[in-house]
Amino acid sequence: MQDIQPTGELSPIISKTKLKAEADAQQAIGKKLVDLPKEKLLKLALPEALYDAVLEAKRITANGATRRQLQYLGRLMRDIDSAPIIEQLQKWEGKHHEENVRFHSMERWRTRLLAEPNAVSEFLLSYPHADSQQLRTLIRNVQREEAAQKPPKSSRELFKLIREITESAIETTNELDE
Repeated sequence: MQDIQPTGELSPIISKTKLKAEADAQQAIGKKLVDLPKEKLLKLALPEALYDAVLEAKRITANGATRRQLQYLGRLMRDIDSAPIIEQLQKWEGKHHEENVRFHSMERWRTRLLAEPNAVSEFLLSYPHADSQQLRTLIRNVQREEAAQKPPKSSRELFKLIREITESAIETTNELDE
């Protein structure tokens, strides 16, 4: 079914279901904004009315009032171009995911370095700028601590060293790309 516009052109009629889905999507974005810390909200450069409504939603504690405020946020979101906001939110979520992946990779390296004798040489091949003597010393210290059932001080130091090595490799790669 189509409507005839004053210009004589046909325009598609949008169903109530689709309108409701779009409103719910805008409201979900508003909820994500409420969950952000103030520092990140300031980075988004939101329109003043939307920014004030988000701060108000953060302040409200009553369930019904929170729901109504989120509906109001959804209403305000329909009046603005939300694409830049969505894009920035996705970047922040992706960065968090990337950090988790990097952290798990470092954990796997620490586990392998402690469990597999040839893992040290593989690590040094992957990260040639790493200090092999320092790495081997920390691995020996971790194994001694585990055998004596002492607190994992050296294990934390090993993880810290792995993080420093991998992050410096990432920085070097980023500098070469620029």
